[in-house]
Amino acid sequence: MGWNLIFWLLICFPANIALLASTFYQVLILSDLESDYINPFDASSRINYFVLPEFIGQGALCALCLFTGHWFMFLLTVPVTCYHVRLYVKREHLIDVTEVFRVVNAEKKFRIAKLALYLTVLIVTIFRLTLIAVYYLGIEDDDDLRYLWFTLRIQVLEMLGMNLSETLQTHVSTLFD
Repeated sequence: MGWNLIFWLLICFPANIALLASTFYQVLILSDLESDYINPFDASSRINYFVLPEFIGQGALCALCLFTGHWFMFLLTVPVTCYHVRLYVKREHLIDVTEVFRVVNAEKKFRIAKLALYLTVLIVTIFRLTLIAVYYLGIEDDDDLRYLWFTLRIQVLEMLGMNLSETLQTHVSTLFD
């Protein structure tokens, strides 16, 4: 189960955040282009800068989900990965400066759909991280969770330099015995 925690916390979560941020930035650039706040050359160069790293990150995340046996995540990410491969093979993955105004609506809709998918994948990742944390901490019922919450609060207050009396600590420990 230790590899599961490493996979979700150190690989999937940062990769999902990076993909989400990259796609959100691309949607913002396309919105600025639509509103004529940015010129077509700057918009296409800023978006094209993120296209290949996004494709590589998405493909790597999909492959990792396949190889580690996380089938639900694999099935969530495989359609976008296949579409990215198709775009790359047909050499349609970069936005052309001369055609950017013609395709801005389609590109924006596609990136908003990718944004929704990446948000869904992030929610699933956070859910999986929560399940793994509950499993590792051995939380079986609400009393264990309440005791863990109070213990964490006491530790945080002590780290902040607040002195807690022995009576408070005794009170909290007797509350859950």
